[in-house]
Amino acid sequence: MMNDGKEWQLALPEFLLEAEMLLAKSQECLSHLHLIRNDSDAVECMKNSLIKLAEKADALALRAIGEFSRHVQYLISNAASPLQLHDEALDALNACLTLLAWQLELIDTKTGKLGLDETEQTVLIATVAQHIPQSGFGYKHHPMPYAI
Repeated sequence: MMNDGKEWQLALPEFLLEAEMLLAKSQECLSHLHLIRNDSDAVECMKNSLIKLAEKADALALRAIGEFSRHVQYLISNAASPLQLHDEALDALNACLTLLAWQLELIDTKTGKLGLDETEQTVLIATVAQHIPQSGFGYKHHPMPYAI
């Protein structure tokens, strides 16, 4: 779906409502992980919420939000020890969720454009990657391949 036309403008409010609920759910899971570090249900809930947000954003051609959500979800999914997230990792994830919420508020309702540069997303992804060791060959951070 393109970011123009009446159809898109009608779909945006529903997307924003769903996105806010998914971010609230992710935030709730994150708060839970601050209390109980090894709660696999909370980790799964956060991953599922982020991937659903990415899919919903993709459906409206909100690429920056979709790719950022997917990137964060990937880092959680690929964590060497997903049930061993320390305060710095949880704080970095919280910063990502906060940025996503802020970006949702800044979507131009007529054009769907998000008038930001990608620097903050790139820095947050690097921070999350630094605090969440990745399994396998490790995660090498690459700049976001899109313009916001």
